[in-house]
Amino acid sequence: MSAQTIAIASDHAGFDLKELLKNELQGAGHTIVDLGTASTTSVDYPDFGKALARAIRDGQAERGVLVCGTGIGIAMAANREPAVRAAVVHDATSARLARQHNDANVMALGARLVGPEVARDCLRVFLETPFEGGRHAPRVAKLSAC
Repeated sequence: MSAQTIAIASDHAGFDLKELLKNELQGAGHTIVDLGTASTTSVDYPDFGKALARAIRDGQAERGVLVCGTGIGIAMAANREPAVRAAVVHDATSARLARQHNDANVMALGARLVGPEVARDCLRVFLETPFEGGRHAPRVAKLSAC
């Protein structure tokens, strides 16, 4: 996997997993844009999903990783930005298909649902898998037009 700039953000429930994944990314040579949160003190996940979405939109990062309790809420917040295609993933298969079929540029994980080893696998597969294009390309184009 070639080095990329990856934005990463979480709420309080996802903080510990965010830090673990941030270390994985740094160890693999990626440049990290850490958009918070900086602790397990309670915060609102929409603020962090929105911050990451802006980073993608503004070209500060090529891809993004979001973490909250379930991955669902923070992905919903990020997906309000048309430049973002955030997919909640639970395993390597969902991470692979999010990239192959949906050209997801943001992966969202639920820290209360996915353990550290599965999260590492999801991250690796998400970053290594290319978009297939072909029959999927017109559908993905429609996502940005919504």
